[in-house]
Amino acid sequence: MPPMTDHADPLAPRLLTCDVLFTGMGGAQSPGGVVVVGGTVAATGDPAALRASYPHAREEAVGGVIAPPPVNAHTHLDMSRYEFTALPYFRWIPEVVVPQREKRSVEAALHGADTLRDLGAGGVGDIVYMHAPDVMDALLAREDLSGVLYYEVLGTFPDRADDIFRTIRERLERWRRLERPGGPRVGLSPHTPHTVSHHLMRLLCDYAAGEGLPIQIHVAEHPAEHDLYTRGGGPIWDNRLAPFYPDTFAEVIGREPEPGLTPVRYLDELGVLNAKPTLIHMVNVTPDDIARVARAGSAVVTCPRSNHHLECGVFPWAAFAAAGIEVALGTDSVASGGSLDVREDVAFAQTLYPTLDPRVIVRAAVKAGHRVLGSRAPFIRRGEAWNEAYLWR
Repeated sequence: MPPMTDHADPLAPRLLTCDVLFTGMGGAQSPGGVVVVGGTVAATGDPAALRASYPHAREEAVGGVIAPPPVNAHTHLDMSRYEFTALPYFRWIPEVVVPQREKRSVEAALHGADTLRDLGAGGVGDIVYMHAPDVMDALLAREDLSGVLYYEVLGTFPDRADDIFRTIRERLERWRRLERPGGPRVGLSPHTPHTVSHHLMRLLCDYAAGEGLPIQIHVAEHPAEHDLYTRGGGPIWDNRLAPFYPDTFAEVIGREPEPGLTPVRYLDELGVLNAKPTLIHMVNVTPDDIARVARAGSAVVTCPRSNHHLECGVFPWAAFAAAGIEVALGTDSVASGGSLDVREDVAFAQTLYPTLDPRVIVRAAVKAGHRVLGSRAPFIRRGEAWNEAYLWR
């Protein structure tokens, strides 16, 4: 019988080399390598050093990234049956979101969860539509889903805040009894600072902070938010559905708009940032906004493809990184992002930010995503089981 070759020997060392390696610990490195022996990680590090230590290892240049599966830190699974459409923000809502709203369903959310499972996602931060609470029940029952399910709340009339809050609290308390170890957790998402009244926003965030519930809020997504907070008008107010809003924007936020007021400053002065919410988008911000978020210790999730497709602007990643703010990645909905695969946002971000170290982007998709969701990434280190899902192909 001829001797067994390296290709046939399951215990033969393999040296997998890549452009970026993130082991789940510390920072990423470039280039990187992983030695795998018999399905177990034997070593990680610089390819040259690994070649010297394992001269008989069969080298495979896998390229791209080796890392634990990325986390989709912000999406809307109940919109997973929508058609992807790239349009300017103020056309996208009436031409895409509203006409296809009948597609928002439990079935669509389960389809999205199936997609995440098939992608091997490391976790998800999902926004559960306020008017589809059955989605929460369906997703909480999934044994192959981890992360946080944030129940979305809207309500612009301050005098209705107490009634809305009582209903929301009852639902959250029931859902929290359905949580299982290792399964998705229940969170809360006051939709935006301009679709949730000041009174309701405080009730929700104070409650969440007291109960230890994670929070996500959409903030500073579109440049038109500037007009709303500085003068109480502009495209967002002009395009509102009037029956769902009071007469003036000042009634929503409980103060008069003024020059220099931004949605971030408004949330900070309202006391909302004390609850350390995760802020989504944060594209159109000022240096003062970034400083406020850093002081509060809040994290941020950017959705590069969605912001590009809706012409919202470019998230100032370098400025947030310089301030020491944790930045994670999400796809947003299929309708605006194009897919639920956050690795595609990683690739897009590398083209969008050519001067940003790609190691920063990869780490954001893994470590920062887990930090946002309160979970932990698996480690790629000596003695741990090797998983082919660590190859981002």
